[in-house]
Amino acid sequence: MTLDDLRVFVAVCRAGSLSSVARDLGCTQSAVSQHVRRLERETGVALLERQPRGVVPTQAGRLLETAAAEGINGLDLVVRQLRDLVDGHSGYVRVATGATTVRHFMSDAVVTFRRRHPKVNLEFRTVSSGRGSFDALADGTLDLAWITVGPPVRGIEQRTVVDLPWLLAVRADDPLADRPHLDPAELAGTRLIRLPPNSTSAAHLEAACAERGVRFAYEPSVADWDTALLLAELGLGRAVVPAVPGLPVPGESRVRLVPLPGLRPLPVGWAVRRWDALSPPARAFADTVVEHRVAPPAPR
Repeated sequence: MTLDDLRVFVAVCRAGSLSSVARDLGCTQSAVSQHVRRLERETGVALLERQPRGVVPTQAGRLLETAAAEGINGLDLVVRQLRDLVDGHSGYVRVATGATTVRHFMSDAVVTFRRRHPKVNLEFRTVSSGRGSFDALADGTLDLAWITVGPPVRGIEQRTVVDLPWLLAVRADDPLADRPHLDPAELAGTRLIRLPPNSTSAAHLEAACAERGVRFAYEPSVADWDTALLLAELGLGRAVVPAVPGLPVPGESRVRLVPLPGLRPLPVGWAVRRWDALSPPARAFADTVVEHRVAPPAPR
């Protein structure tokens, strides 16, 4: 049983596929299978169950996956900490985020962090879902993830950095554009540009609306908040979006932002595996983002 065997096994459990792990590692499916078979020989139990569309861990496999992931994460953390001790202020920080998040929440923090820690390499990775971010944090391939804070996730710690009020984005000539604010009930049945339907932010919005007994109809969904704002500015629909820093200033664009104070704000912030286990550079970057957090903008 080798560390490589365990790494490959954990990757297979997460991916649910021998072939996809083989592609990621640049090896053959047979080579991936050999790692699993070696573990099965040494443990004396079946670790994977073959299914028509991939594989899933058996009960014994789930036990080994959990223990292996914990051990691998601990070893990776120690190796990073040892490098930090040797290199002083150098190292790297791997963050799950995207261009929209960096622009709205991290631009000033990145500049400050780079000035304070010029030898630390910042690596931003796009992850398709919150679940993917949590998996990457759990297996040690990411240090930090910027997320919409949601229900507790086993093995992950979440911290809210800022609560974002909701706004209705409309074109300047829309009948609602000049309203100082709106009660969500006034929008019942309104067709809206939909946020990504599987995203935590969309689920939070639907839950906040349900608390007020409001249901929306939806146009086709968009990939991010900025695209929803652009479509609203072009007059192609209305959108309910969070009041992220850096939104268009009224009078400088054709979009107007009308507050929806009756909706519970959207909490966003950091997710990590364990705060007390973060490397010094990762902790410094997380703290720098908090230091530079911007209060939600005045919409009018």
